[in-house]
Amino acid sequence: MAHPDDIPTHPATVGGSADSADPDRAGLPTDPAAPGSAVTTVPAEPQDDLVTTTHTLAVGRSTLSYTATTGRVVLREEVYEDDVFTGTKPKAEVFLTSYVVDPADGAPQRPVTFAFNGGPGSSSVWLHLGLLGPRRVEMGDVGDLLPPPYGLVDNPESLLAVSDLVFIDPVSTGFSRAVEGGKSKDYHGFTGDIESIAEIIRLWTSRNERWMSPKFLAGESYGTLRAAALADHLQSRYGMYLNGIMLISSVLDLGSIGLQEPDTDRAFAGFLPTYAAVAHYHGKHGRKSLSTVVRAAEEYAARDYPYALSRGARLTGSERAEHVSRLADLTGLAADWIDRADLRIEHLRFFTQLLREQGLVVGRLDSRFTGPAAAGNAEVMDADPSHDAIAGPYAAAWNHHVRADLGYQSDLHYEQISARVHPWSYADFEGRSVDVTPRLARAMRANPHLRVHVAYGWYDGATPFFAAREVLEQLDIPAAAHENIEHRCYESGHMMYVHEPSRVQQSKDLAEFVTRSSGSQPSSM
Repeated sequence: MAHPDDIPTHPATVGGSADSADPDRAGLPTDPAAPGSAVTTVPAEPQDDLVTTTHTLAVGRSTLSYTATTGRVVLREEVYEDDVFTGTKPKAEVFLTSYVVDPADGAPQRPVTFAFNGGPGSSSVWLHLGLLGPRRVEMGDVGDLLPPPYGLVDNPESLLAVSDLVFIDPVSTGFSRAVEGGKSKDYHGFTGDIESIAEIIRLWTSRNERWMSPKFLAGESYGTLRAAALADHLQSRYGMYLNGIMLISSVLDLGSIGLQEPDTDRAFAGFLPTYAAVAHYHGKHGRKSLSTVVRAAEEYAARDYPYALSRGARLTGSERAEHVSRLADLTGLAADWIDRADLRIEHLRFFTQLLREQGLVVGRLDSRFTGPAAAGNAEVMDADPSHDAIAGPYAAAWNHHVRADLGYQSDLHYEQISARVHPWSYADFEGRSVDVTPRLARAMRANPHLRVHVAYGWYDGATPFFAAREVLEQLDIPAAAHENIEHRCYESGHMMYVHEPSRVQQSKDLAEFVTRSSGSQPSSM
């Protein structure tokens, strides 16, 4: 099977100006020794710098032999002058890591999954070393976190058991960069991001002769929004139809969680069942079960809560008191605090307020985590204790894995989460919410075989489960097509695989989804 580093790269070409005094020296650096001359530096033509290694992984009673390829692939753009094609020029160097199981003679091509995280500005390290890849982080969990330098172990639950894997870092994340002299901001927005990720998927698929493989996308957080738009872009631009999409901690309409309009009543309702689940985890609901609490919050958020918010100043007296009391019961917050907030509970304030009397703030990404408040009277927390818990273990594990296991060397800083991508451009959505549900619906209508797996964390305070499901259930697709969407919930947060029982179950669920959606034979997992 061909690998990306088997493909010859384009030779460097340097052209001189039309009015060069010496045509034999056109395009060459000026001689610095010549009187009055200036040194002209021509950037070296970037080349793919892929490294290949071989490994094995024990999965159940079987042993997988696989090839890992990691490094940067040069993306090029076609150049036209006066509508005349004049060649290509490099525009970005995108870092990826692929794991490909050695094919058995005569066996059909395995599925391949292209995976990425979100942000915008996040590398793919979280899905790579937390859930899908053949190696994973050992960091402990709530109340039992390991000390530095943490651990890195084989992952027998890896999706590699049923699918080859390609992890992609968008430009300005990980080791991915624009080429020397290029503009990074061309990729720091919805359209540039979609087009560049689609191009790397097309390149990898073509260079590795995998057009006849079942193909999947796995995205997390903003990566779910990216995956939904990519499904439409890949099939409309390249005719590349997918078998499935895995949406992990889904957000397809930013308006549903108030990221563009923080004070919308729709967002307050979307977060409410998450608040109830978090309050239950932290002991605010006595002996009630989680399912009972969540069901009650969903019912209230679906009907009575939006009605109460819509009443505005008309909500007075006993009617207002009733809703204040109901919200206090569901969220674990004090009734007078909810009354002063006018029944509208903003999520960062909730995480700061819930355990204030204990001097603690609650995690946003994973609300099972708590940490000491920097100030007892702070309106919002100064840091997310759940992110503090995971950032170090993943940085240590990746920087070891990429060099010691995969053999890739670079002095660049691996940008786990890059601030350089901001401000992120949503120019395509000027005057309206960033919403990719029409594109996902279009992809599903055009490809009736496309299946969607959606994973939710009960304690995810970044992409609340109720808001995500409400958006998906309003997709403009035939009723029968909704049967192609499956929903799975886990007792964890945004990165639900931080919780060991959730990680094991989620790995099984994803493997079954890929197997069922691709027609593959069941794995040994």
